[in-house]
Amino acid sequence: MKTKALIMGIAATLLLAIVCCPDAQARKKSHRTHKKPAQRTLVVYYSQTSNTRTVAKEIARKLGADIEEIAPVTPYDGDYKATIERSKKEREQGILPEIKPIKADIKKYDVIFLGYPIWYGTFAPPMEAFLSQVDLSGKKLVPFCTFGSGGLEISKIILEAKQKGAKILDGYGVRAARMAAMPNEVDQFLKANGFLKGKYVKLGEFSAPHYVSDEESAIYDAAIGDYPMMKNTRARTVASRAIPDGTEYLFTAYVKQDRPVDPNVAMRPPKDMQVYVIVINGKAPEFTKVVR
Repeated sequence: MKTKALIMGIAATLLLAIVCCPDAQARKKSHRTHKKPAQRTLVVYYSQTSNTRTVAKEIARKLGADIEEIAPVTPYDGDYKATIERSKKEREQGILPEIKPIKADIKKYDVIFLGYPIWYGTFAPPMEAFLSQVDLSGKKLVPFCTFGSGGLEISKIILEAKQKGAKILDGYGVRAARMAAMPNEVDQFLKANGFLKGKYVKLGEFSAPHYVSDEESAIYDAAIGDYPMMKNTRARTVASRAIPDGTEYLFTAYVKQDRPVDPNVAMRPPKDMQVYVIVINGKAPEFTKVVR
């Protein structure tokens, strides 16, 4: 009887502890279900011809992010020549265009995607004006851009100099001539960099470079075509790697007036540029970007 009474007493004590200490149970359950807060993401962009806007909306849609457009008080003329003349004059005089304030509270966001077209080798003046007005210290910044031939790499370096307190992550760039490829490339970029869950193609390393053969030189020339900024260039060396349904080439190239190809010079002299070219099975070669 004593033993039975002792067991019943212990059981009653344990039941009382459970009933009287719900907070402890709740804390234990909360600890098991606690998740790291999701990063708050904002897409800020400037676009003149709508290409950068299209990329910005695609990124915002896939991430469910807020989106804001940078708008100059005096818009740039849609005419290419007029835009070039105005922006050239502004750069020569050290003038930044006046822009309208954005509505979003920058302080609320952890990750900010910054989108812009490339003008004169870097981000367009409205984006520069925006960067001169804000302090993005402590934020993760992801640049993305549209361009005729390239400029992502240089614009990233300038972005790092202008926002030293921020962490600048890898960016995405696309030629205006390749906008049809953008949705898939953006999807792969976001997944490869951990912004989206899902499978993505992890590309291998480029092969060791070698001097171009006649066949490889023909691939380069076909990719460049009559693009005005590149038509006077020639391929010097090339490396390659497999991509889905084709091959990607990394050419080093030079402006043919500068110097002839000399097999005794270094594989990549200082003035050479890097030109990325893809050849999808059954399609003509096309260059994706130039890094100067």
